Amino acid sequence: MAVPGSASEVMVGPPASQVGFLGWMRRNLFSNIWNTLLTVACLYLLVMLVPPAFDWLILKAVWSEAPPETCRAAEGACWAFIREKHRVILFGRYPFDEHWRPLLGICILLTMVMVSCFRRFWRPWIALIWVGGLFGFFALMWGGDIAVNYRTVAVLAGIAVLGVSFSRRAIASNLRSLFLGIAALLLILGIGGGSVLRGLDSLLGFVGAGPIFAGLDGVLFSIPLGLSYVPTSLWGGLPLTLLLSIVGIVVAFPVAILLALGRRSNMPLIRTVCIAYIELIRGVPLISLLFVASFLLPLFLPRGVEINDLARAQVAIILFSAAYLAEVIRGGLQAIPRGQFEAADALGLGYWQKMGKIVLPQAITIVIPPIVNTFIGLFKDTSLVSIVSLTDLLLATKDIAIADVNWRSFYAEGYIFVALIYFVFCFFMSKYSQYLETQFETGRRRRR
Repeated sequence: MAVPGSASEVMVGPPASQVGFLGWMRRNLFSNIWNTLLTVACLYLLVMLVPPAFDWLILKAVWSEAPPETCRAAEGACWAFIREKHRVILFGRYPFDEHWRPLLGICILLTMVMVSCFRRFWRPWIALIWVGGLFGFFALMWGGDIAVNYRTVAVLAGIAVLGVSFSRRAIASNLRSLFLGIAALLLILGIGGGSVLRGLDSLLGFVGAGPIFAGLDGVLFSIPLGLSYVPTSLWGGLPLTLLLSIVGIVVAFPVAILLALGRRSNMPLIRTVCIAYIELIRGVPLISLLFVASFLLPLFLPRGVEINDLARAQVAIILFSAAYLAEVIRGGLQAIPRGQFEAADALGLGYWQKMGKIVLPQAITIVIPPIVNTFIGLFKDTSLVSIVSLTDLLLATKDIAIADVNWRSFYAEGYIFVALIYFVFCFFMSKYSQYLETQFETGRRRRR
């Protein structure tokens, strides 16, 4: 009889066929007759499809610069088409000699995103990085002169007051509502533009006072940038796709939080408005909102007020994404135990303190995967702006493939190139969401 722990005791483990790679194959690929047949069928398809695809994509492809005739004579893919047309695919109809400007703009947008991915930079001052980055992006893309008027000053002052109101030490908490009201007024005056100023003059005229805001919409001074002016109608390609998706994500997320909180509010009016908005927007496709924003909205604007196509499409994307994100965040709020709310109430925290410091961090952590899934869907849905005459990455590829007769037969290579770009960005968002789940320890464990 062997004594436990002695050298004579024999340690018996599982069979070699049940552990390691062989065990994994037996559990996942050959666990029963149906899985075995499916595995064999998939292997047959891989053997039939992968070698020819590898030959066409890699071995027999034309990689160096070559004329279209050389590509037609070859048996593989014509990557010379990408070498010849990649700048037009990436930058659309932007002036060819100015392509360094959208390239630098892409670097600015990606730098802003990468900085925001590190938790050490999750501070209130990161908003200044985003404001400065977006200003630099638009200055590069637009060029020309920057006209500074009272509206510009009002917007900048509103952003400054808004930043001060959310500072922890700048003002007392009882004055925060006043600062938020002042910031909202300044932003409305700045963004609303001449229509708001004319409305104020009309109101003053109704009560008997003379117009005093008539001259506030004029230009105070101009800042020359030394760059040629390029209208938004010529923007396109990857910069446009990144702008629509990044700004849509950043702006839609806080709007979605407010909508989710409003739908759970005890105030009937606020709850009804939020429910109506969410259900209405989620009940129509994005393409219909883009049509409304691009073709119907200008009919309802006052005379003299114009909003370019890019801004209208951006607003439609933000409104659409905010409705879907609101439902995702509401699901996270419903997953929070009731004891968390009661504990916050017992500590004497106010509504916004309770939500901002206790409830929302936990709720957003729980729903990180569906949030990122919505972000990925938004990034891919930006291709729908092509129906409203905006040249995104896909439309730029299509225009190049159709416009140039010599390269028209190599459209597949162009779409593969664009698909690779989409895959890189979507794969990064997916992996980053997994990283956040690990950092926040949501309790999920990957199966090995």
